Amino acid sequence: MKVVNVVLSGGVGSRLWPLSRKSRPKQYLPIFEGQSLFEKTVVRNSEVCNQVMVVGGVDNYKLSREILKNTGTSDYIELVEAAPRNTAAAIAFAALSLPEDAIMLVTPSDHLIGDQEIYNDSLTQAVNMAKNGFLVTFGLIPSKPETGFGYIEHDGNNVLGFREKPELEQAQAYLDQGNFLWNSGMFCFAAGTYLSELGKYEPEVLKASKLAVENADNGFLPLDLSMKIPSISVDYAVMERSDKIKVVPSSFSWSDMGSFEALFDYYPVGSKERIGENLVLGSDKHVEFVGVEDIVLVETKDAILVLNRSNAQDVKKVYERLEKENPSLLN
Repeated sequence: MKVVNVVLSGGVGSRLWPLSRKSRPKQYLPIFEGQSLFEKTVVRNSEVCNQVMVVGGVDNYKLSREILKNTGTSDYIELVEAAPRNTAAAIAFAALSLPEDAIMLVTPSDHLIGDQEIYNDSLTQAVNMAKNGFLVTFGLIPSKPETGFGYIEHDGNNVLGFREKPELEQAQAYLDQGNFLWNSGMFCFAAGTYLSELGKYEPEVLKASKLAVENADNGFLPLDLSMKIPSISVDYAVMERSDKIKVVPSSFSWSDMGSFEALFDYYPVGSKERIGENLVLGSDKHVEFVGVEDIVLVETKDAILVLNRSNAQDVKKVYERLEKENPSLLN
């Protein structure tokens, strides 16, 4: 049976600027024991999947190719988006390029996951459900009231509802209630099942995606047809509307590595990056902190960012402002 790891690698990692740039987004930064998150994703999923498909952006496909070559992954499929059209379309591109009965494990390329045996067990459960015609998502058992993730309300494998990223008080209420999971953004389903449900709820996305795939040039999707695809996430398009949804409650360690707070948690006390309750990234200078805690200092050749760790989510606002005022700092 074909089990394909569909790696979505089109994100820009705006909350990790200035480390993450358009020319080398966070998933390609080799700052995790000398490996990138993209590499870790491909290697981790190879234990359950027997093929890799990368759906990525035109700016970064060479980075993906380089890493796949270094990991010895030769049997892979590549789809290169001319412009980002969100996850419903990205997953449709993959599903349209596979046999209907192929099982797709759809994963972002920028997550850090541990506990491989527990992880493999969760994947195996999801594959078995996907074979039976379900659209499966993975929900992480929460360890704290996190405001940066969406939540899934569940009863066993049954999904009762999806929730947007909450305020802190609401996140604590979810934790106290005990039947809410963090929404991991990982999915498992048969290609044909996904296309059928997408066609039911978002026929325009399916129709336009199919046209783009049919006119692709050696895996490169055409810009003009791509821009006609409605931009909508897979959550809004399908997962929150279908009656075929299941969830695998999972206890493997997981982080979306989406902020400097997540990086702070990653680096152990005593590492060169972690100085007391402060974090230094990208600098080869000696750094001292006096009278301050929870500070993150990031240095690159053309930018310095200093922030309080509690404001880690606000870096995206800096990125968005620079996009208008000084876009060269994002490249």
